Amino acid sequence: MAAISIAPAYERIYAATRQIPTGRVATYGTVAHLAGLPGQARLVGYALFRVALPDTEIPWHRVINAKGEISRAPSRHGSDWVQQARLLTEGIVFTADGKIPLAVYGWPRSLYLK
Repeated sequence: MAAISIAPAYERIYAATRQIPTGRVATYGTVAHLAGLPGQARLVGYALFRVALPDTEIPWHRVINAKGEISRAPSRHGSDWVQQARLLTEGIVFTADGKIPLAVYGWPRSLYLK
């Protein structure tokens, strides 16, 4: 596999993330695909982790994992709760077990409809 230059890759990830409309979510893998970086879901996570709060230019909070969940971790220093609050503000409804139904809120919709 060819090495990826991080700065241009991050810019592509941020550009793809900016496309996600309000009230919708995309998975890390979907953002990687849209950024032309298939198979690089972890790189998307690394890039979005570096977005400084309270950044509003890059809607990092609209990116979730493939299970339809917010990826929670102590290393996020509470930004996972900020992410949930922002998604709730946008009208996204979580299931009782904390998931976001991708068939309802996933973007682009064609990727999540079965």
